[in-house]
Amino acid sequence: MKYTVDSQSQFVVDLLTVLREEKFSPRGWQHFIARSWETSWQTAQAHPTLKHSWIRITSFIGTLALAMLMASLFFEGPGTTTRLLPGFLFCIVWQQSDLFWHLGLNRQVKTGELLPTVGIANTLTWMRALGASYLLGRLVGGIGTPSWLALLVFLGGVVTDILDGQAARCTRTQSKLGQVGDSEVDFCLYSAIAIILMQNGVLPFWLGVVILLRFLVPLFAALGSYFLFAQPIRFGSTVWGKCAGMAQCIYFLVLLAPIQLAFITRFVDLPLLFVTLMLLIAAPVAQLVEYLRSLA
Repeated sequence: MKYTVDSQSQFVVDLLTVLREEKFSPRGWQHFIARSWETSWQTAQAHPTLKHSWIRITSFIGTLALAMLMASLFFEGPGTTTRLLPGFLFCIVWQQSDLFWHLGLNRQVKTGELLPTVGIANTLTWMRALGASYLLGRLVGGIGTPSWLALLVFLGGVVTDILDGQAARCTRTQSKLGQVGDSEVDFCLYSAIAIILMQNGVLPFWLGVVILLRFLVPLFAALGSYFLFAQPIRFGSTVWGKCAGMAQCIYFLVLLAPIQLAFITRFVDLPLLFVTLMLLIAAPVAQLVEYLRSLA
């Protein structure tokens, strides 16, 4: 039988069904994690070039992370770096483990063919994840993040977000792995930026909650559907969702802009806030309508 993304999803659904039947007991979780890891390991062993690609990317990300820690040590001192290290290290280990766990999804969207390497597009996505991990590490360590530093990381995230899509299309390596990774990284990066802006008193608390809910509601809906009903929910992309994402990105850039640009940002802040809020409301509604249509 040809192994496709659909068969991979069905395998996960089967595992979740067993987990639910075992009433989410510790033994059920043990079976779930063990079988998932076994499948990931078998995929890696059966495709050495893909495994070696993962090792190279992990080494590259690890080198960048070490450079970031050295920069933190030099500019902020050992105390701040020590507080940064646990959360930062946890996020990096998680993101690289998550990449290994989902190697079976590294399949060409149209053909279902397993791609031989993780590819430049996914590498750019995981570089963006490294930036998100750095900000989350600072949040976990209770370290304040100035707007200029958050802006630097966010700009890097925006650039890699643009480039990874272009790279995937140019190399014809669009994959389910890329789609899943892109969504996860955007969730982590935008959530971290929103929390930092709220901490710095730049983003109103109520708007920060709305922005976080934009990511959390679909996440909890998908997790609830998977674990409680063993059925996947696929929220497709919509024009409203893309517009909301773009408006939110521009609004964050305005909030993070240097004080020297205040003569510009103060005129666009309020109108952009209104547009972003309207789109953040419209996007999930459009997504829900699209999902209900898919069920009809």
